[in-house]
Amino acid sequence: MRPKNILAIILIAIGIAAFAYQGISYTTRDKVVDVGPIHLTADKTNTIPLSPFVGAVAIVGGIVLLVVGNKK
Repeated sequence: MRPKNILAIILIAIGIAAFAYQGISYTTRDKVVDVGPIHLTADKTNTIPLSPFVGAVAIVGGIVLLVVGNKK
């Protein structure tokens, strides 16, 4: 396969994943209390939102690369 076709397939897969998950979540551990031998922590979940616009642009870009790559 050509590099353009591989890149196009990767872009389409990223676009589909962006539509499916709509964000990336991760957990951080924060110190709440640190007094002498007592240590308390709290888990905090953070989310990086992915706009559906990002997914649409990735899918359209992948399709355009497939069409342009196959014209030759």
